[in-house]
Amino acid sequence: MTLPATAPVRQADTHRLIPSRHTPQGESVLARIADDDAHLQDIFDLDHATNDRHLAENGLGLLPGLAVEELVFGVPYYRVVNAAFCHAHPQGSRFNGPDRGAWYAAFEIETAQAEVVYHKTLALAEIDDFEDSVTYDDYLADFGGAFHDIRHDAAYADCLAPDSYVAAQALAERLLDAGSLGVVYPSVRRAGGTNLACFRPALVGNVRLGSTYRMTWEGAPDPRIRVEDGVRS
Repeated sequence: MTLPATAPVRQADTHRLIPSRHTPQGESVLARIADDDAHLQDIFDLDHATNDRHLAENGLGLLPGLAVEELVFGVPYYRVVNAAFCHAHPQGSRFNGPDRGAWYAAFEIETAQAEVVYHKTLALAEIDDFEDSVTYDDYLADFGGAFHDIRHDAAYADCLAPDSYVAAQALAERLLDAGSLGVVYPSVRRAGGTNLACFRPALVGNVRLGSTYRMTWEGAPDPRIRVEDGVRS
């Protein structure tokens, strides 16, 4: 089977929304549960011993699909970038399996929000409780390079199935083996939106923190969304 064609991508200010609890005002969330400095160090030691990103960054080679040499260091938010590749979902995501994550981003903030709302609403539906309020930080990043593009290729329509990642993960595996930088594809959750799955940590460029958004579910699947800069929880 042939691979999709590549297209030059030059896209600044892409959006990736991450729950604010993972970056509380630049401080580790572990600091909130420590009684004192000694206790905090014990907690950090335990976290480092069981955290995939820490293990990978320290060269312990416990991630079967990711080489230590691929991770990034010494640039702003490098831990956030590395975490995207080191903390894959146990069942994988659309264009990655469980052994290697990817940096997913949207070209439009509305698309990033729609993706988050979809997955969070599914989680709330599983417990039949649409009551929650969560803030998400918008990580902006710039991309440039030749990415495989399936936006206008009907041959890969099965990779955009709303309820299955089987075809998309199979394609991603072949693309990785071929040295692909990543995939540009139409959003499944927002008509007209565009997403990018970047396979290479070094290509996630100029990462910086944008706005914070609060999403509030008040008894219904559709949340209220508002900008809430400076407040993260």
